Amino acid sequence: MPGLLSEKEKMLEAMLFASPDRVPLAKLAEALGCDIPVTRGLLAHLGEFYTREQSGIQLHEADDTYRLCTNPAYYPCVQRLLQLRPRRPLSQALLETLAVVVFKQPVTKGVIEEIRGVNSDHSVNRLVEYGLVEEKGRLDAPGRPILFGTSEEFLLYYGLKNVDELMK
Repeated sequence: MPGLLSEKEKMLEAMLFASPDRVPLAKLAEALGCDIPVTRGLLAHLGEFYTREQSGIQLHEADDTYRLCTNPAYYPCVQRLLQLRPRRPLSQALLETLAVVVFKQPVTKGVIEEIRGVNSDHSVNRLVEYGLVEEKGRLDAPGRPILFGTSEEFLLYYGLKNVDELMK
């Protein structure tokens, strides 16, 4: 039947379920004993299956890594179960700061402040606290300022495979 999963897809599902982190496509292919294009096709079918069946989980891809995550439609019940605080919408200042990071990354606080025209310490720190932005290294310049960029959590939060999707 076309709605069922193959044995290889079930194996992928089990590996992804067992992994606490994203799993690179190449590692999944190796563990499955298939080449990368075949594994990518199996993952695509698995993701389509979850979508078609309106499953409580979904397959999320980001930069050739994969993980299983909660379907956003069911996040409120997971939130109640785990007693998670509701996600508050980002303020205008946080959205502005996040936009600068997204489109200029890797970027320093100095550049963010130059673009926004205001002190951005609080906004950058809050975005780091929320896990949407992370340190990406240091600039090879006097004082070696921290470079910031978006995180995997940013991609997951906004349902993106990679930041390039924003440019389309």
